[in-house]
Amino acid sequence: MISPLTALGAVAHPFLRVVCSAGLTVLLAACNQATLQQASFVPPLQPQYAALSDRGVRIPAVEAETIDPKYVKQRVRYATSQPPGTMVVDPYAKFLYLVQEGGFAMRYGVGVGRDGFGWSGTADIHRKAQWPTWTPPSSMVARQPELKQYSQGMPGGIGNPLGARALYLFQNGQDTLYRIHGTNEPESIGKNVSSGCIRLLNQDVVDLFNRVPVGSKVVVLSEREAGAGTSIEGNARPQAEVQR
Repeated sequence: MISPLTALGAVAHPFLRVVCSAGLTVLLAACNQATLQQASFVPPLQPQYAALSDRGVRIPAVEAETIDPKYVKQRVRYATSQPPGTMVVDPYAKFLYLVQEGGFAMRYGVGVGRDGFGWSGTADIHRKAQWPTWTPPSSMVARQPELKQYSQGMPGGIGNPLGARALYLFQNGQDTLYRIHGTNEPESIGKNVSSGCIRLLNQDVVDLFNRVPVGSKVVVLSEREAGAGTSIEGNARPQAEVQR
């Protein structure tokens, strides 16, 4: 005679097997999902440039996706006959090189305004300004009447188009009207823009400003000279030691 307990076990055994199997399937699915989520997790990109506090003004961070990495400040090999301390501006390649010893240069990405293509040649830094005043030209005021309020100059600040610093180029004592300056539009680096001369990221123009004294030589390349001395290896994108 079969005991009630044995009969119950016989009935319950297939049911328990189904329940256990279903539970194992759910558990494995949860584990696989967790593994998939872990494998697909991508940590957020760090800013290309950290935020900077400068003379009481906060310069925002430049996020990694804002500019092409090749326009981040880098130390590169650079073949040139210019002596160390010279700035070479290549408006067509969108780079500014600060020549250093030993065949190297500090390379900065730039954005180029309409005036940036309007002059080439050799000049020197006649004046340097921190958080400079910006005065819109009359032609710009005519196109944008709302700028008339700045006819006597817009005070320096994070909203000023000249950015954190400006370098003023003179040739034989005469103002070339050519400027190297910062920008409040970091996304414009590496591009042609409608106004201004040669713009750098605010973090970069602060760095450049601190490296070059008044009187420093500046060479602005013409279209025919563009790309000269890109690197000793002759690559459009030379191997570089990235320096933050």
